[in-house]
Formats: sequence, structure tokens, C-alpha cells
Amino acid sequence: MYIFILMKLKLLFVVILIMTGCAKNKKTAEVSQSVIENVINQEQGANDIKLEVYDYAGFEKFLNLQDDKVHVVNFWATWCAPCVKELPYFEKLNAEYKNVEVLLVSLDFPHLYDKKLKPFIKDKNLQSKVIALDDVDMNSWIPKVDENWSGSIPASIIYKNNNSHFYERSFTYEELEKEVKQILN
Repeated sequence: MYIFILMKLKLLFVVILIMTGCAKNKKTAEVSQSVIENVINQEQGANDIKLEVYDYAGFEKFLNLQDDKVHVVNFWATWCAPCVKELPYFEKLNAEYKNVEVLLVSLDFPHLYDKKLKPFIKDKNLQSKVIALDDVDMNSWIPKVDENWSGSIPASIIYKNNNSHFYERSFTYEELEKEVKQILN
């Protein structure tokens, strides 16, 4: 991992030298050092994130919690623009409703957890619980989530005990709040 970081830093330093015309003054050196320190801090900070990774058998428990809370389970990925657009709405919901628990289920590719997913979680300061679902047998587990789910994302489940609703779509905050309130009442 550190070799990868060093390679990135060397490349970044070369780019900075080229962009500044190889100027050798104190200000250029300070800017270069600052940029390098920021890259190191971002890499280290993202590595501090503990990401729980489940196959479907381990994940399934999150779909059947019986605790009188409203559970909002959102399937998303960092590469899905509509997913990323609606994430702040789930975060707001999680912050405003104490009897609602939001779970963000990342479907990002496992080889990108450290390079994409963890930095994304850190950069966006996600406060909802984020887990990764890593189960390659999608044809098996997608219909278990909902028999009508095509597998596209974003998709969400909102449930309380045995009252469950599945949505294969993106939300505005108002739409999301409306669906949650229907289950709350």
C-alpha cells in the first residue's frame, strides 16, 4: 500500500514540476509539499475507515430486523450518479428521525473498496452505517431482496417489522420522507 502511495506522490510531484515550469523557488516547494501532505492524509484517513463486508447470507439479517424502528436500506454504488445524488437525502433522514435507521449498502466492486469507496465515505462524511455487499451470485440474491427487482440501482427497502416496501428508483428528500412517514404512522 505504501509503495502505491509513494508512486502516486512521485507522479504528483512530477506533474507539479511540469505545471510550474520547474521553477525552483521557495513558494513552489511549499505548495508542492502541501499537495503531497494532503494526498498522504487522504490516503491514511480513508484507510482508517472500517468497512463491514458481507455476502448475502451475512447481509440478510439487515432485511429482517424486528425492533419497532423504521429501517431504510439503500442499495447504491459510488459509480452510480443517481445513487450519489440522493445520498444526502438518506443522510438527512438519518439525522432528523431518531426512530429511523438508515443502512447504505454499497455494491461497489471489491477491488475498489480502498481506492474509491472508503475515500468516498470519508470525503462525503457519511454518518449513516455503510456496509458492502460482496456476493457474485446476483441472480440468486437479487430476487430474495425483492422478487420484482431487476437489479438496477438505486434501490431501497423501507420497512418496520413485517411492513415492507421496495423501491427501484431514486428519491427526492420529500418523496423519501413521505414513504417513511407512511410506515411510521
